[in-house]
This record gives sequence, structure tokens and C-alpha cells, in this order.
Amino acid sequence: QVQLEESGGGLVQAGVSLRLSCAASGRTFRISMYDMGWFRQAPGKEGEFVAAMRADGDALYEDVFKGRFTISRDNGAKTVYLKMNTLKPEDTAVYYCAAKVKTIRHHNGQSTYNYWGRGTQVTVSP
Repeated sequence: QVQLEESGGGLVQAGVSLRLSCAASGRTFRISMYDMGWFRQAPGKEGEFVAAMRADGDALYEDVFKGRFTISRDNGAKTVYLKMNTLKPEDTAVYYCAAKVKTIRHHNGQSTYNYWGRGTQVTVSP
């Protein structure tokens, strides 16, 4: 069984940085076979794609997050990170980590991801 567990969220003030982590576990889970993604869902809004990193290390971002958010991964630690800089109140959301098999190229659709974490809350105060 595959589990993804996010951590690193919290209540912060606008302008600061935060790094989220997503630890993958599961006896048969080979992270090198998966693209890893981050999504978020703000209160009353649809979930949205934030960033993904392919198994080969190629990073992909939703345009609005380019230059401010950075995704990275450590396959040895089975962990994916999302570094968020200059946080804004509108970044307040639950952030979810997800994994999809690398053979599926579509990276920003929630339906293409096989495994999901339970999310970590990020709240940014003005």
C-alpha cells in the first residue's frame, strides 16, 4: 500500500517562505517510477494544480506560481518538496501531494494521479 504524507504547513505571515514536504512510503512503491505533483484547494474553490516534477527531474509549474514556488525531489529519501516564497494571503489552502505513473504524460489533471496524501493546511495572514 502506498502512502503519501504531507508536512510543513502552518500559520504564517505574508511575505515569508515555507517548505512543504511529502514523504512516500510503501513496500512496493518505487518513487523513481512516478511523477510527483502538488495541488492545492482554497476554501470554497476548486482544487488547482501547482507544480509537478517528472521522474526524470523535469519541473513543471502552473504559470502563476513560476518564479515563486519551487518543486524538488529526493528519490533516496522518497520525499518531494515544495518551497514557497513570498507567501500571500491568497495562498491560503490545503496543499496536497500526489503521485502518478511516469508513463502518463498529462501532469496537471487531478484524475491522472494514482495516489494522494491527506493534505497540509497553509494559512497566510496579512
